[in-house]
Amino acid sequence: MKRFKTGLAIFIFALAISGCDTKTNEKTETAADSPAVETPATNELNSDQSALLTTILGAEQAEGTVLRGISFGDPVSKIKASENFEMFEETADHLGYTAETPQLETIDVQYFLTPDKKVNRITIDVYLNSPEATKQLWNAGKNYFTKRYDAPKEEPNQVTWNKKSVRVNMEDVSKGKDFGLKFQFVPTDKNVLAAK
Repeated sequence: MKRFKTGLAIFIFALAISGCDTKTNEKTETAADSPAVETPATNELNSDQSALLTTILGAEQAEGTVLRGISFGDPVSKIKASENFEMFEETADHLGYTAETPQLETIDVQYFLTPDKKVNRITIDVYLNSPEATKQLWNAGKNYFTKRYDAPKEEPNQVTWNKKSVRVNMEDVSKGKDFGLKFQFVPTDKNVLAAK
């Protein structure tokens, strides 16, 4: 009888240990399948938006240039020679270029062309990771363009500057979990295109 009790005790003890092991494995398996819930630090999620604006604008803007060293009326050959983003699209009426930041933010630049292949409009779409990044880039853009083009006309989610023969629109196009800004550069003086 003593052997029976000892055997039963060993059996129950072994069953308890194997039950603990199974629960441990279940927890490990669940943890391996679960996405990380740790919130990334802001600097890992978003770029420095002032530096990002500099990347968007390109090199220091010389007098007469609109953006990224390009002016209205410039030929396609000048865009292709000077643009350092990767080309993703070339059609009869526009050229598209793109770049991605280390934080996976995307900048798409499109140069729209006249029938004789000269720049007549530029748009930039910036896809961001958070509402904070959108607000920071909005503020950086607003400060930059206000210094360059004077006081803007403000509407909800859109700011417009009109000066120096160019109209600049900056629009917050964030919807739901998609965040970003759209910039449009359009000539206000049709003689600018004819002069080149």
